[in-house]
Amino acid sequence: MKRLRWQILIVVLALAAIGVLLLIQQQPSAVQQPAPVQPTTGGVYTEAIIGSFGRLNPILDFNNPADRDASRLLFSGLVRFDDRGLPQGDLAESWGISEDGTVYNFSIRPNAVWQDGDPVTSDDIAFTVDYLRSDELPLPEDLRSLWKQVEVKTLDEKTLQFRLPEPYAPFLDYLSFGVLPKHLLEDTSPTEMVDAEFNLKPVGSGPYRFDHMISEQGQIKGVVFSAFEKYYNGRPFIDQVVFRYYPDAASALAAYEQGEVQGIGRVDTNILPQVLNAPDLRLYTGRMPELTLVYLNLDNKELPFFQDVSLRRALLQGINRQQMVDKILGGQAILADGPIFPGSWAYFDGIEHLDYDPDAALNVIKGAGYTIPAEGGAVRVKEGVKFSFEMGYPDDALHSALFDIIKEDCARLGVVVKPVPVSYADLLEKYLEPRTYQAALVDLDLSRSPDPDPYPFWDQAMATGGQNYGSWSDRRASEFLEQARVTADIGERTKAYRNFQVRFTTEMPALPLFYPVYSYAVDTQVQGVQMGPLFDPSDRLATIPMWFLIAKRPVGVSATGTPTP
Repeated sequence: MKRLRWQILIVVLALAAIGVLLLIQQQPSAVQQPAPVQPTTGGVYTEAIIGSFGRLNPILDFNNPADRDASRLLFSGLVRFDDRGLPQGDLAESWGISEDGTVYNFSIRPNAVWQDGDPVTSDDIAFTVDYLRSDELPLPEDLRSLWKQVEVKTLDEKTLQFRLPEPYAPFLDYLSFGVLPKHLLEDTSPTEMVDAEFNLKPVGSGPYRFDHMISEQGQIKGVVFSAFEKYYNGRPFIDQVVFRYYPDAASALAAYEQGEVQGIGRVDTNILPQVLNAPDLRLYTGRMPELTLVYLNLDNKELPFFQDVSLRRALLQGINRQQMVDKILGGQAILADGPIFPGSWAYFDGIEHLDYDPDAALNVIKGAGYTIPAEGGAVRVKEGVKFSFEMGYPDDALHSALFDIIKEDCARLGVVVKPVPVSYADLLEKYLEPRTYQAALVDLDLSRSPDPDPYPFWDQAMATGGQNYGSWSDRRASEFLEQARVTADIGERTKAYRNFQVRFTTEMPALPLFYPVYSYAVDTQVQGVQMGPLFDPSDRLATIPMWFLIAKRPVGVSATGTPTP
């Protein structure tokens, strides 16, 4: 018994010693966690911008993405939108909407100032709207038309009111325009604005202020922006942001490899493999507000197969959309299920997804009575009507390659698709608008429109003379769209759009193919970069005030993360 007690004691002591050793060994691993860091001010970030310099003016940048990138740094709007498309206050501290949805009251931040020190006032917003109404400026017609119908009333220095002739829920989209300083431009007419000196030496209220141009051989090759110390949301961490202009993505990549820049403003499929293999480049990808789809002319009585919902759905099932994305787009797209973008507040992730299933598609076509004639042939026929149609598409390499996949996939189903390659302008003016086409491969571009509002393209009121090019006349779907357009309640709008999406995928009035994505590359030394779904390529810079190049550890924390005495 005595010997047994000693053995037990020895075992207990051994186990205790092992426990102490294990505890000691675990201590180093616990302190190997990266020490927390705090972003601090300093450094210069240089980005390669694909394109050329035009003007530094937010109401003149609609046709130049490179200028919109600069506007994002220099100017502010009343509101901005997060990556779900929900409005956030920018210059606006708060706002309210009347119960009937026709009156919008806004309060401007008390600490919002121009980069020359003057306060931003309600007069500045009303002044900028006057420019947006002008027939002398190169503005989108729908923008000009809307502002001509809206009354703007300044209530005091920091409060203003917008009055609409009727409820229009997407109105907030139109309040993200860059505001101009009245005190510097009130003597500049719209005609003079196009060539005004202000466009080369702007004054805004954004996170960065204009510093100077970079010129080489008499041409503007870049622009330098410095952090605005009095920016109402707090001074940006990076001291200076430099934009350098390059003609294409390949030139931008070469500039990065030579150490001239730290970021590449747009990564296309031509340079994507090199970017993915670059050890110090991070790739950021976000869904663009674009939808590539096939319109079907539902009002063409010579094409009875387009009137059959089951055959429209079979056509979508028979097209290998994933092959399009992988083979032609280098993986830079997301398969589409409907006209509302995934990631948007209005997107319903419970809608039906039709996978590529050519066997199921063929069975539906056969079941509808379309057969190969006894004498043979490539096209299926029903009651003397061939399952064959023409498809218009833009005459460029991308759309030609997409069409080839559609043509080959449909041929396997016994459906013949005939090519009609035309310019984009002719496709719109000679085919879509007069409804003289049979089917059309097109891109819907809803850039700078965070509010989903599918009404213009799918409501039955737009089937004649509007943008409902497929002439889809569905009363139930239209009711959902019309309801969502006139109510400001986000919950009610979400419900209406959910119902619309379910109706769309059930009826499949067009064939949604994919949503393209935008890719952007930034060196790993730049920290804090974030990018979600985009409503414009310039949205990639939305969080730039929070990016940083220099960081410090909190006082009292060592390099290993342990407290210091």
